Formats: sequence, C-alpha cells, structure tokens
Amino acid sequence: MGYWSKLSRAQSVWLMGTLVAMCAIVVIGWALEPRSEGATPEGITTAMSMRQIAPRLETTGKALARELKLPLDTSMRVPVRELGVSEQTLNETVAHLASHHGTRLKYFVFAALVLGGLVFLTRLGRPAGSTTSERRGWYPRTPYILMLLVAAGVCGFALGKSPNPMEGAVKLFKAMVGLQPSVPAVVLAFIFFAALAVIGNKLVCGWACPFGALQELIYSLPLLRRLKRRKMPFVLSNSIRGGLFVLTLLLLFGVIGGRKGFVLYHGINPFNLFNLEFESFSILLAVIVALVLSLGVYRPFCQFICPFGLLSWVLERVSINRVKVDHSRCNHCGSCIRACPLEAAKHLVAGKLLAADCYSCARCLTVCPSDAISYGSVFSSGTRSPADPPSEAVPAT
Repeated sequence: MGYWSKLSRAQSVWLMGTLVAMCAIVVIGWALEPRSEGATPEGITTAMSMRQIAPRLETTGKALARELKLPLDTSMRVPVRELGVSEQTLNETVAHLASHHGTRLKYFVFAALVLGGLVFLTRLGRPAGSTTSERRGWYPRTPYILMLLVAAGVCGFALGKSPNPMEGAVKLFKAMVGLQPSVPAVVLAFIFFAALAVIGNKLVCGWACPFGALQELIYSLPLLRRLKRRKMPFVLSNSIRGGLFVLTLLLLFGVIGGRKGFVLYHGINPFNLFNLEFESFSILLAVIVALVLSLGVYRPFCQFICPFGLLSWVLERVSINRVKVDHSRCNHCGSCIRACPLEAAKHLVAGKLLAADCYSCARCLTVCPSDAISYGSVFSSGTRSPADPPSEAVPAT
C-alpha cells in the first residue's frame, strides 16, 4: 500500500476518474454490441455457387475461393461441387469463416486498456513530490500485470481472436487483392489500431494486445535471468520481421508463386489460440515456439514476425506520448540500458532516429539515478519538478 498512500489528491482524482472512464468505455461498447450472435449460417450446400455463398458469410468470392483452396479467378457462378468441393470441406470452411467475425465490444476494451496505460505512465506512475531516492517505488508492476491479465483474458480468451492489431494490418493488404468484403471497414480498423499506437508509444501492443500480453507475462516470470540479459540485436530482429513482411506482400500479390491471395501470416497466426483453432500444425507450432521462447526472449513473435509490430515501429516516430531522455541530465551510467528488455533505451540514450521498438513497459523509468528519463507528451518538457534536482551522478560503467 506504500505506493498508493503516496499519491497526491490530484493523482487520486486521476486514478478514480480513469477507472470510471475505462468502465464507461466498456459499458458503451457493450450497449452498442449487436445482440444477435454470429451463428454459423445454415442451408449452405455444394449445390450453391461461391457468388451465392459469399454474401451469407459476409466475405468476398475471392476470399471464399482462397479458403476452399481454389484459384482466385475461379468462376463464381458454378456450383462448388462441380469445382471438386465436398460437403465436409464446405461445412468446415463455412464454420471457419463465420468464426472470423469478431465482436465490436473488443475495440472498446482495447481503447479502455490503452487509456489506463497512458494515464498510469503519464500521471500516476510517479507519486507527486517524490524524489529520485524513492525511484524504486515508482511505476509499480502490479497495475501493469493486471492490465496484461485483462488483455489476455478478456481481449483474448473471452472475446476471441478477432479483432486484433495483427489482423488489422493483414486485412488492409488483403483488401487490395479483393479478399475483404468491406474496404472502408478494414481501413477504419487499421486506423483505429494505428491511432492507439500513436497516442501512446506502442501502447496497444504493450498494454492491450492479447498475445503480446501473454508473451510479456511469461517473460516476467523470474526464470532464465542470465539469458534475459542477452538482447537480440535490433538490426537482426527487424530485418527478419521486415523481410517476412515483404515476402508476404510478394506472395499476396502473386509476384512470387504466380497465385494471388496466399497470406503467409495465416499459417503462423498465434491469435488462433484464443479461439482454440489450430487449422494447421504450423499455427500450433508458432504458438508453442513463441510462448516457450518468451521465457527468455522478450516478445519473440512481436520482435520477429508481427506485421503490425513492424508498422507500429514506424509509427513510433510520431507517437505523441513516449519515453523521453533529458540528455542534459543523463550521465550514461547504463542503468536504463540494462533494465530495458530490448535495445530501445540504448538507442534513445544515443539519440538514434530509428530506435528499436519501445513497448512502454516502464522498466527504464524506475532505475535512472539522475532522473533523466520520463514518460510524457513530446509537446511538454516532462513531469519533473524544477525543485527536484537529480541525485549524485553515478560513474559510467
């Protein structure tokens, strides 16, 4: 209770107001949620054509053809049984596509979690009036862990895999080859996730993404500490992630393979875990490998594979709220660099323009002895009081 008792009255008001706002956002989402459940459509048979079936599943004919493992230019007017599709295959495809229609409520939960994380990092993490001698008590891990549990439990297992940030990025490019029925809806979904990433530096990835939360929770276990001190070079992880993204686009547009519509990420989509759908062994393997590696490697799926992770890394250049380094105070002791699970702090201290991913985890905010690191708006000078001088400089190591 030490941390909570040190919050000022103004901070307590911020805390209560934020909790009320988060609850209100979720309640509004629940009230706007359509009451009819997305049941699997009935009466779809192999005597029907893809042109007849696709609207029933709220998808496009090309997307249906891809799910049925047919070329995208297959005739949409021919009964699917004449295309060699069996009743069993059609029924499995119908059930699978029906499961893709996620709940709108999830968008509101994402927004609530990002709001909570933003207020905690900018207003509540450091009790007002505290000095650097008390920095070990700043930004306690409990609120962060609770938010991660909500992200994994509610945005993941309770509400299912859709929507999610990775899907928001993938569907944007699928729409370009006719695999999405509503391009405006896809664009709006991507803008939503991108906006959350811009409001707070990668907050949607660090605080709200369900699979990101699972990886973070596993990494937070007090195991393999020696391994965790070794950080993957960002140039390597980002090159793999970027290369995979380019390969995906080349396959999707048929530049490689000569067949449009192949989505590489579908075979390694870990969000299927939240629907307990493992259509292929590669999906199950991706989930197992990512979670096992998370014991010693920070967010491996986010670092090496996630397309939204790559795009949100680009968006970090324009994030409104982020970790900031006051270079006039920094004594280059290396505390933040050791605390950071990636190379983000190292790059920020060095002033690199294209710094490594920062997931706003707050680890660096509690260790700086010279009070050179803060989290806040790029339009403000920081949250430190001018009356709070830095503590004695620690020699660089």
